[in-house]
Amino acid sequence: MPEPVETAELTEEMIAQLVQVFYDRARLHDELGPVFNAAVGDWDHHLGIVTDFWSHTLLGTQRYTRHPFPVHMNLPIAREHFGLWLTLFREAAAETLPPAAARQAIGRAEFIAESFRAGLFPFDPTRPPQ
Repeated sequence: MPEPVETAELTEEMIAQLVQVFYDRARLHDELGPVFNAAVGDWDHHLGIVTDFWSHTLLGTQRYTRHPFPVHMNLPIAREHFGLWLTLFREAAAETLPPAAARQAIGRAEFIAESFRAGLFPFDPTRPPQ
């Protein structure tokens, strides 16, 4: 289980706001929007799942117990989507979370993005050698 964020300032409401702001922008994004909109049929349900994921990741709750990678394996994700996703996530986190929580959320998002990228593109010539 991830270590919870080291701040009492972070609330479930802030996490829900982060998820909402991020997806409001991602759904309208020229490149990311078509991927998200084609994959998600029920946005309320999806936002709930993602909010549970970030609650688990940042606060250590047990509302999300699945593994997110398999769900993403068959989506039409391109290498360049990771940078776009991170840009939108960083902006949303900085706008909706207290600074310490935003830094931790962004760090986790960067780790997740790199892990997914390595899993989806194991022979990615643009990724530096380990």
